[in-house]
Amino acid sequence: MLLMINGGSSSIKFALYKQSEIPEKILSGQISKIGFKDIKFSFSESNVPEKTSFPAIVNSYASAIAYLISWLEKQVDLKKINAIGHRIVHGMQYLNPSFITPALVEELKQIIPYDPDHLPNEIQLIEVFKQHHPDTIQIACFDTAFHQTMPRVAKLLPIPRRFEKSGIHRYGFHGLSYQYLLQALERIAGKVAANGRVVLAHLGNGASLAAVHHGSSVDTSMSFTPAAGIPMSSRSGDLDPGVAWFIMKTEHLSADEFNHLVNHESGLLGISETSGDMNDLLKQAEKDIRAAEAVDLFCYDIKKRIGAYAAALGGIDTLVFSGGIGENAAIIRQSVCEGLAFLGIELDSKRNHANQDLISTDEGNVSVRVIPTDEEGMMAEIVNKMITDKAKQ
Repeated sequence: MLLMINGGSSSIKFALYKQSEIPEKILSGQISKIGFKDIKFSFSESNVPEKTSFPAIVNSYASAIAYLISWLEKQVDLKKINAIGHRIVHGMQYLNPSFITPALVEELKQIIPYDPDHLPNEIQLIEVFKQHHPDTIQIACFDTAFHQTMPRVAKLLPIPRRFEKSGIHRYGFHGLSYQYLLQALERIAGKVAANGRVVLAHLGNGASLAAVHHGSSVDTSMSFTPAAGIPMSSRSGDLDPGVAWFIMKTEHLSADEFNHLVNHESGLLGISETSGDMNDLLKQAEKDIRAAEAVDLFCYDIKKRIGAYAAALGGIDTLVFSGGIGENAAIIRQSVCEGLAFLGIELDSKRNHANQDLISTDEGNVSVRVIPTDEEGMMAEIVNKMITDKAKQ
């Protein structure tokens, strides 16, 4: 068996797979809203359509990890797991997935300042699983690796060149999701479509877009950290540096306090003043102008990115919506695509509201698709190949 662990800033997703040529999912779930009052544990089995959900009695990320391991050990014999795959959000110079060694863990600890919201939790997950199951192979799957193909001009940040020596440039994230979506696009629409000019929109609590050509990343909205790009649930997205200076100065904020503000108090939550959850905002939009404006800004910024990436790609052949919002919110897809007919993007309203795979009109020049993403599934493929290749050596 293979176990995939996807540690977020306030969640832990997991998926268990039967090892075969194509890994077969047995069980999956997550602990969500860690650090909040309503922490939930949910899971589903592959042969049972309904999801089981209940409150999780945990009060920290460390206790959530212990809770997850204890629960997993009651479901399966973890000694039968051949490898554990971990999603590592920030990989710096790592271009390929890597077997986790003490040296790699130490390197990850050194770059915690690059991603203080994710790396400490991901390192903690690695170390706790190591303590409980020291002989099990662990593999790091880096979310930044997909974007290493971006041209240098897309990676450069317009700050003094000396900072580049410290590794400060555009990295991009959601790489495992984008890698999966390209594979899924090829299965659904063929190689020509997957190798064409594609814009991928991963829209969830964390949200980003990527421009892809010939199967390689050309540009992406997230930058040095996942806080950049379009507005997200509680992340600001791109921000005028003068605003940062003004807020820190007038509010007397430390660097850590400002980092918390732009990652946990901003975005949809900051604009609406009520919620960072898109479902909540859509329900409130008719009665609350703040919620309506949060939704409008989200869609407007995505629309601008699509236009920018069409320019970077020299046109667009396929637009893919994914992530919790992208897969389920027809009204968001509709709002994003309104006014983009000049690019050849035209939605079929019935297809869109039915959440069909292909939601564009037959007359439109751009195929617009809804494809559910599967980061854990992508990780399982990567891990399976690595341990299979290792066994052949």
